Amino acid sequence: MSHDVFNQLVDTHYTPLYRFALSLARREADACDLVQQTFFIWAKSGHQLREVSKAKTWLFTTLYREFLRGRRRDQRSQSIEDLPPAEQELPAETIDQARSMDGQQVVEALQEVDEVFRAPLTLFYLEDLSYQEIAETLDVPIGTVMSRLSRGKAQLRKLLARKEAGGSGENGGIVEFPKTKSGGTH
Repeated sequence: MSHDVFNQLVDTHYTPLYRFALSLARREADACDLVQQTFFIWAKSGHQLREVSKAKTWLFTTLYREFLRGRRRDQRSQSIEDLPPAEQELPAETIDQARSMDGQQVVEALQEVDEVFRAPLTLFYLEDLSYQEIAETLDVPIGTVMSRLSRGKAQLRKLLARKEAGGSGENGGIVEFPKTKSGGTH
């Protein structure tokens, strides 16, 4: 792979990969490390990918697997309950993508959603991946993706309603999610 092609790949996919990594890792430094590791793995073995059109899915899948690998390694020495709360806010460009919702409130609530639901929610709503791409990225069946999106949205709605009841928001606690690419809601 030429240097120019690699640079173009990085330019195209760095920001979406970073946002996804930040939603998983919750810390800017860890997100940067995940993205850097993902591109390092691509530089070593990306040339083996037969369909160049699958590069985006391959990158997201690799990043997610690296996140899981790091989390398993960390859990050997520290339980998940002992991890510090999110230390870094998401970049303004991510908040802008929260569409018509109270972006900051949604981003904060999203960080509280269980990781098993947070990953597909982030990939679908912030990165615009299809169900199939999410299934490939997370290595789960499409039905599991749909179920996790549904449960994740329900959990997010509850969190937003609780924040609203606690007086931490000016907008309503119920969030209308955008229509799917096929026209229905999830």
